Amino acid sequence: MNDSLLSLVTFIPALAAAILAIFLRGEEAAAQRNAKWVAMVATVITFLVSLAILFEFDPSNTGFQFVEEREWLMGLKYKLGVDGISVLFVMLTTFMMPLVIAASWNVTHRVKEYMIAFLLLETLMLGVFMALDLVLFYLFFEAGLIPMFLIIGIWGGKDRIYASFKFFLYTFLGSVLMLVAMVAMFAEAGTTDIPMLMNHEFASESFSVLGIHIVGGMQTIMFLAFFASFAVKMPMWPVHTWLPDAHVQAPTAGSVVLAAILLKMGGYGFLRFSLPMFPVGSAVLTDFILWLSVIAVVYTSLVALVQEDMKKLIAYSSVAHMGYVTMGIFAANQQGIDGAIFQMLSHGFISGALFLCVGVIYDRMHTREIDAYGGLVNRMPAYALIFMFFTMANVGLPGTSGFVGEFLTIMGVFQVNTWIALFAASGVIFSAGYALWLYRRVVFGDLIKESLRTISDMTPRERWIFAPLVAMTLILGVYPPLITDIIGPSVEALIHNYETALAQSPIGDAAMASH
Repeated sequence: MNDSLLSLVTFIPALAAAILAIFLRGEEAAAQRNAKWVAMVATVITFLVSLAILFEFDPSNTGFQFVEEREWLMGLKYKLGVDGISVLFVMLTTFMMPLVIAASWNVTHRVKEYMIAFLLLETLMLGVFMALDLVLFYLFFEAGLIPMFLIIGIWGGKDRIYASFKFFLYTFLGSVLMLVAMVAMFAEAGTTDIPMLMNHEFASESFSVLGIHIVGGMQTIMFLAFFASFAVKMPMWPVHTWLPDAHVQAPTAGSVVLAAILLKMGGYGFLRFSLPMFPVGSAVLTDFILWLSVIAVVYTSLVALVQEDMKKLIAYSSVAHMGYVTMGIFAANQQGIDGAIFQMLSHGFISGALFLCVGVIYDRMHTREIDAYGGLVNRMPAYALIFMFFTMANVGLPGTSGFVGEFLTIMGVFQVNTWIALFAASGVIFSAGYALWLYRRVVFGDLIKESLRTISDMTPRERWIFAPLVAMTLILGVYPPLITDIIGPSVEALIHNYETALAQSPIGDAAMASH
């Protein structure tokens, strides 16, 4: 069973999507209900099967586990596997998708197609985190754009067409350079096997082009090609502008998937490709990326302060929190990378929950304008409590998972650049400003708006959706070793290989000094 466990987890949602496409007909209420239940059962089964991967996973083994390898097409290989870094992203994906389907229970427009889109998206996202072949990774990475493009473009808001095309073009164009770099990697190494490429020493001799001296040579160029794709996917400043539009126009479930899972593909790409395959290029450009990251933290936090749309505010908050992730990754030390991975997983739960909080009141009032609300605590005490909890977690309150990720990241960055750490820490203050300001205007105060006097509190279905997110945010905040014990050995091996590759490089001293 272990020989095909990853394939089973990956393709259960796709199988369910095929069943819906072939056997389900009609738009009547019974057909819509059946579509929702098929999607729910498929995502729950996927999560339960993925638990078998987690229980059988050996954190002390820093290599890839559950590896499946088959001949595929024209000499290409179908190869899947997970290590301590990727296994938790697989779990995050399978954990969130049943909640996403449950949050979509009120959808009434083209329900079958809606569920098919999310099921296919789950398969493609899982494929990204499991693929151990360059071509397979690229196919999963790019194909995931299509369901998300449709989700925003068909079920989104009034400007959904603009937002969906902006999302698609930004992320697709960023990946074109990555494809060119993959071709160059195959030409030099003679393989598309990711574990073999991680052990291949790519050329790092400096050279000049048109009078421009390129330190790190081909490694730096290929690093930048991959960086173009992953930076857009994160997204990093200044290529983040597609994200607020996509979040605002996407349906609630689409925003949850985008924030909780899709953004993490950029950070995962840096950990899987940039650091292990192009260590010299990573070291040469470390300062550049650290400053971009800290600008993202400060600038987007300030932008969030002046937003009038709740979703747009949370979207800018996501960009700021992803800034901590890139800082931690390129600090390239144990605390930094541990913190970055922890922050990505924590952000998945917290930001997903915040978008669900917006969805709860949007379903009732059909507006996301902050000024349309006020005094909700008088009519929705349970909602006010849940919203407060995740607002505090987003700020980084000790005892929640948000605190652990930010603290570890800043601690790792402090060892590399104290000024970066200082500016990054200011982001914690800014996040308290915009998050508490949002909460104050929506929840507290007198209930003076006539339209809010009959608003109802959360339904049992909505409360059950939030329960596992509350549990994970608290458990990881109180007991971080649940995460760090799994990722620790793999991160330690990554850092060891990174430092060894730098030391053996022809420009190792210069690269280390730059780092």
